[in-house]
Amino acid sequence: MMDKNSSIYVAGHAGLAGSALVRRLHNLGCHKLITKSHLDLDLRSQFDVNEFFHQEKPEYVILAAAKVGGIWANNTYPAEFIYDNLAIEINIIHASWMTGVKRLIFLGSS
Repeated sequence: MMDKNSSIYVAGHAGLAGSALVRRLHNLGCHKLITKSHLDLDLRSQFDVNEFFHQEKPEYVILAAAKVGGIWANNTYPAEFIYDNLAIEINIIHASWMTGVKRLIFLGSS
C-alpha cells in the first residue's frame, strides 16, 4: 500500500483524467504530488525525462499524458499522434524503471 507521504508524479495532470486523479489524491491526503506542464517538460525528449526523474525521484508514477486531438486532428495527423504518444510512453516507462519507481500506473487509450 502506498504511504500518503510518498512522492507521486502525475504525467498529464492538466488533462481530463490526470486532473481528476490529482484532485482525488489530494483529497485522500497525498500532498507530495509532482506535476510539470508540457511547457516545462517535453515528455517526448528522453534526455529531459531522464533528467527530470533523476532530479525529482518519484516513488510512484501515474502516466495519463498524451498528445490528444479531435477526430479531424487524429485523422489528419495519425503518424504524428502515434509517434508522440509512443515517445511519451516509452520515455516515462523507461525512466521509471531506471530510477526504481515502486509502481507505475499507465492509463492507455485506443
